[in-house]
Amino acid sequence: MKASKSWLILWLCALCGQPVAGFAADPALDGEMPPPAADPASAGRSAEEPLAWLDRIASASQRLNYVGTFSYQAGRRLETSRIAHRYADGEETERLEVLDGSPREVVRRGDEVRCLLPAQRTVIISRVGARSGFPGRLLQSYAGLAGNYNVRLGETGRIAAHEARKVMLEPRDGLRFGHVLWVEAQSGLLLKSQVFDASGGVVEQFAFSDVRIGGEIGDELLAARAKPQEDWSVVDMGNGVASRAEDDKRIDEPLPGFALVSKVRHHNGGTVQMVFSDGLAAISVFVEQAEAGAEARGGFPGGGAVHAFERIVDGQRITVLGEVPPHAAQQAAEAMDAAVRK
Repeated sequence: MKASKSWLILWLCALCGQPVAGFAADPALDGEMPPPAADPASAGRSAEEPLAWLDRIASASQRLNYVGTFSYQAGRRLETSRIAHRYADGEETERLEVLDGSPREVVRRGDEVRCLLPAQRTVIISRVGARSGFPGRLLQSYAGLAGNYNVRLGETGRIAAHEARKVMLEPRDGLRFGHVLWVEAQSGLLLKSQVFDASGGVVEQFAFSDVRIGGEIGDELLAARAKPQEDWSVVDMGNGVASRAEDDKRIDEPLPGFALVSKVRHHNGGTVQMVFSDGLAAISVFVEQAEAGAEARGGFPGGGAVHAFERIVDGQRITVLGEVPPHAAQQAAEAMDAAVRK
């Protein structure tokens, strides 16, 4: 079965460790999703309110200097990565290197991200706004959290030799996963994140094993080790965004509680991408022309907490990729049928 071009690029970006559910979001839409730290209601929150701790996570990973090593585990898969992050003159610079398996690096300056894959001799360039990956899990909106999750504080413990406060987000239905976050008590940096399924099993987790918060971060820690050569392929996703695709077929809520936060049309085959969020989790819906004779692959895992489901309706391929249980990905794909048939 032939994979679409969009999916080939998606999987390469997933290898880099980028948050694929919000893949290739349109930077022109960033103004529609201000960071939660700008929420006027946050000013009156007590330090012991759960949402106050989420306020801190939202800004700490962006505005702090830090360097450390963290692990990512999904099922039997375990990877270790090193990250260095600097905030200076209002701009973020970051380098992430995966230390296991095939060499991979992600270098970010401002809103430009370069994913370097030496084994594939490929560089993927994209533009991002708000991040949702570890340790920069930035919630899209606090407004919908109470309706979708029960948010409460847990005990204080130690993560990577730092005092950390536990914050629990328990889903109110079966369409989303549960999340437990450990937040560094002084700085607000996210030190550990776990995602739980309905049975209480951990489907994905990130955790620092060591981290230094604050201090200077030199240029040498932020420079890419891989040096692209002339024969490397360059995939520039920034050139793939043509418009907000306001006039295209759409659906505002493929799953209860998931609202549309961005929508773009890409040049590569006219793929339309819609990103939905419930305030914490995100799903991307891709609609593109299917190849002649193509067959839908149905449901399949995307890695960790990410699941995917693919359908073909009236010659259009609908692919849902998101941080939701498998049945929720299928439900979202089926909800798109009506929009495609219009």
